Amino acid sequence: MTRLLFAVLAGGAVSVVGWLGTRLLFGSPLFARRNVRGIDVPVGVGCLAVLAAVAVQAGFSVFDTARATASGYQRAGGIVLIAALGFGLIGLIDDLVGDQGDKGFTGHLRALASGRLTTGSLKLIGGGLIALTVAGTMADGLAQLLVGASVVALAANSANLFDRAPGRVGKVAMVCFVLLVLFTPTDRYPALVVVAGFMGGLCGLFPFDLREHLMLGDAGANPLGAVLGVGVVMTTGTGTQLVVLSVLLAINIAGERVSFSSVIDRVAPLRVLDELGRRPR
Repeated sequence: MTRLLFAVLAGGAVSVVGWLGTRLLFGSPLFARRNVRGIDVPVGVGCLAVLAAVAVQAGFSVFDTARATASGYQRAGGIVLIAALGFGLIGLIDDLVGDQGDKGFTGHLRALASGRLTTGSLKLIGGGLIALTVAGTMADGLAQLLVGASVVALAANSANLFDRAPGRVGKVAMVCFVLLVLFTPTDRYPALVVVAGFMGGLCGLFPFDLREHLMLGDAGANPLGAVLGVGVVMTTGTGTQLVVLSVLLAINIAGERVSFSSVIDRVAPLRVLDELGRRPR
């Protein structure tokens, strides 16, 4: 638990320093996007949470190697970083050059069938390949591979579905991470150290996201979901993963049919939690 807490704190410190040091860079018109409330905000800043996870892994690698205690920490961290860096890259591409005309799985698949490769299609294909690669390092058989890869890929897309208002995906992710830690046996905590580093990076950016100084974008939301998905695959059995997969499938199917924002606005308790800490409308 000490390592997890340290990873969260270190990741948060890295992302805060990173944001304060790169605000002018993200102030370039290249990153400017209008958010749901009509405010121009730099997008793609979630990539700093990815860099925070890298920094945490690097720090622990040096520390554990010096003390000859690396064992499972470095391997687990490397798996998480593959997901974070891979999904972060394709997410950043979508943030910067994405075509907003095609929406959802159906829209991107329809465009792909017509011979047009959208950034959304790139995320579907690239994300699927990354998820298979990551799950393949942990799977014992084809069934486990497919279940694990599906959890990672759908978790990444689920986070993207919640990233529709300032701070929303951060709140959802924090709850999911706390649940993941609570239900993970202590002997499997090493698998969650870099996940904790990424979550720390998210927490560092969270106040700025909530106050509409920045947007995580797909560069933050996609790797956020993927990293949590990897955490589930690394710490649970196939039965639990199937339960999580069922929930993720329901979220993604619902996201194709309804607007989560409209549902939240209609349900008073959800609306209060969603708006908590945000600027008044």
